[in-house]
Amino acid sequence: MKRVSSKIALLVLLAAVNVSPVFAADAAKPKGGAQEQTESMKDFIKANPDCLEMNDQCSFCSVVDGEAECSTPQIACVKRKYQCTMRSSK
Repeated sequence: MKRVSSKIALLVLLAAVNVSPVFAADAAKPKGGAQEQTESMKDFIKANPDCLEMNDQCSFCSVVDGEAECSTPQIACVKRKYQCTMRSSK
C-alpha cells in the first residue's frame, strides 16, 4: 500500500511541476506597460490643464508644475481611466 501511495504522490508532483511554467508564462507583463502608462498620464494632464489631483483607482497623483507626483500603487487594485478629483478654481 505504501508503494502505491508513493507512486501517486510522485505522479501528482510531476503533474504540478509540468503545469507551473504555463502559469508563470501567463503572468509575464509586456515591457511597454510603464511607458504606455506614463504617456497616458501626460495626455490626461494636457487634456485637463486645470486638474490638480487625479487617480486611476491604483495611484493617487498631484500635479505640480505640470508634472504628476504619484503615490505607490495600492495592493490588488483594478486600474481604470484617470479621473480628476480636484480642479483649480480659475
